[in-house]
Amino acid sequence: MQIPAEAVAATSLIEVVRISALPVERGAPYPGRTVAHWAEDEAVDALTLIGSLPGGAQHRCGFSPGWSIRAYDGSLDLALFEAAFCFSCHEIRMHGTAVPPALATQFFDADTPPAQALLALFRAATP
Repeated sequence: MQIPAEAVAATSLIEVVRISALPVERGAPYPGRTVAHWAEDEAVDALTLIGSLPGGAQHRCGFSPGWSIRAYDGSLDLALFEAAFCFSCHEIRMHGTAVPPALATQFFDADTPPAQALLALFRAATP
């Protein structure tokens, strides 16, 4: 997966969200409950893992993401980006101030070890 390098370098906190519905409009935050906050080494490790997700082909499921991450810089004002992950259709949708349109929709291979490790992190963060 491609994440804007500037956003990765600026991220100081990641909020993990268990998504409960799709947003009412494109670019709005995904609704759901915040289940974890990752800072410092946890945030770096998570972004490294996400950045290592291998590309893949789209699968049809209608995009039903289970988790998203919101990355914040030190000011914690607006999210630099939010990325929602659907492990059924292997799609990632990303939006935010740091996201160029070319990176807004990406596909990954959800059956690879990095993707399964990310899914395990999400599940471990969800009570």
